[in-house]
Amino acid sequence: MKVIVLGAGQVGASVAESLVSEANDITLVDTNPDNLAELRNRFEVRTVCGNAASPSVLREAGAENADLLIAVTQSDQTNLCACKIARTLFNLPTRIARLRSTDYVDHPELLDNSNFAVDFSICPEQIVTDYVRRLIDFPEALQVLDFADGLVNLTSVIAREGNPLVGHPIADLRTKLPDVDAHIAAIYRKGNPILPTGDTVIMPGDEVFCLAATSYIRAAMRGLCGATEPMRRIMIAGGGNIGLRLATALDADYNVKILEVDSHRAEKLATSLHNTLVLHGNTTDEKLLENEGIDETDLFVALTNDEEDNIMSATLAKRMGARHTLALVNRKSYVSLVEGGPIDIVISPAQASIGVLLAHVRRGDVVAVHSLRRGAAEALEIIAHGAQGSSKVVGRAVGEISLPEGVTINAIVRGTPDPSEDPRVLIPGRDTVIESEDHIILFCPHKNMVKKVERLFQVGFTFL
Repeated sequence: MKVIVLGAGQVGASVAESLVSEANDITLVDTNPDNLAELRNRFEVRTVCGNAASPSVLREAGAENADLLIAVTQSDQTNLCACKIARTLFNLPTRIARLRSTDYVDHPELLDNSNFAVDFSICPEQIVTDYVRRLIDFPEALQVLDFADGLVNLTSVIAREGNPLVGHPIADLRTKLPDVDAHIAAIYRKGNPILPTGDTVIMPGDEVFCLAATSYIRAAMRGLCGATEPMRRIMIAGGGNIGLRLATALDADYNVKILEVDSHRAEKLATSLHNTLVLHGNTTDEKLLENEGIDETDLFVALTNDEEDNIMSATLAKRMGARHTLALVNRKSYVSLVEGGPIDIVISPAQASIGVLLAHVRRGDVVAVHSLRRGAAEALEIIAHGAQGSSKVVGRAVGEISLPEGVTINAIVRGTPDPSEDPRVLIPGRDTVIESEDHIILFCPHKNMVKKVERLFQVGFTFL
């Protein structure tokens, strides 16, 4: 696939890294030659230096023959203009734009083909906000991911000694939790993946990915890491776009405080938020944190534009008694360095956004893609099409399907005859037969297996 990525910032670089590893033909466009040179040295990409909204620059980037345009510059206006030009002048088939302002998202008619011609829009700030919001609902989780319009959850937790499933083989799950229909999708022990089988014993300290219908997921998590007190008191460091979005989402239901170093921004936040206490001060001010009861805070969220400041303030908050801490960190090297230390959860905006983009890049009818473990693994929701004669999966039992080594089918979401009823969530066994239009949720422990999975689900003329 020929892909043009506009913008060589954190999101653009992450997109390029993900797509290059899958043998796509990538061209990066940016106005900063240094950024382009660095990425050209790291990846096998072609680069063009210039204004992403210029017809001549898009032509030089190969827009006439490209399959996909991903406009993720820092400017909404540049991204919108690029999509419009790509369709009008080059008839480029698929155009994705990063849009930070809600003004455009709130008026979807502006994005149709008669206007800016954006096929899909993404907002990394809103994606991160939703991500943090889910973690607040599941305090014990490291990651919470939704599939099938929220019918299925995949959560990552650290197994703790003394809980029903820890120290026991996976085959005991139904005995230990008889009323819970769940599946252990993957286990990482000391950072290394373990292919789970019925005989695999879950050990304390394992990172366990558990998948279940949303109604069962809390009970399944309690079996692995125990019950955790719900979060009530939340302190947000940084009142930028993400900080404001998160505070707005929490304002009515939680005791929220937000710290902002810029006095003018703090005044603006105070007029926008009704129940949130807005504090003007430095997020690493130890005295301020102490006076504002950091030791009684359930969650400290560092969301400033300075990732070093986020790391320092979250580390300080944890040392001073915050129950959970979360930091926003852009650099992949920093994420690896900080993860597993005093900060409980590290979020990369680019990594959180990449799954939404990949869902539009994947071949086949891929509904959702979630990037796991800093992009090393992926969870996919893909629709099975065709019939037994034209598909390698439809009409076949799960145990008969030739999945790549390590890839597992963890759930099937199947429609019901009554359209007014929600689809059924099935945790499949080896004898479960896949039907056409089933939504299949798979776990791929290594990204290089994704292409094989896509080919497996492609419909041909016949496989008889």
